[in-house]
Amino acid sequence: MSISFEPLGDRVIVRPKGQEEVSKGGLVLPDSAKERPQEGEVIAAGPGRVTDDGTRLPMDLKVGDIIIYAQYSGTEIKDEDDEDLLVLRESDVLAKIG
Repeated sequence: MSISFEPLGDRVIVRPKGQEEVSKGGLVLPDSAKERPQEGEVIAAGPGRVTDDGTRLPMDLKVGDIIIYAQYSGTEIKDEDDEDLLVLRESDVLAKIG
């Protein structure tokens, strides 16, 4: 997949994990009933945040990391393939998964 944009500073671009279409009880869930996913894969990472004295702090995240992020954080965007992506600040990421 080619990305035509690159995150700046301490931002990452995340591909949210797909939601299940069927509940545990076997009911089909419409889009309006689904919760926004909180897990995804980092597909691009910025160079890191610049401090007040001009020092760049490197990112703790890298491409390929699976992360958990705050539920209502970030900005939703679509790429050239009409895929939903999310732009997050590194501080909105709660954890990396193994």
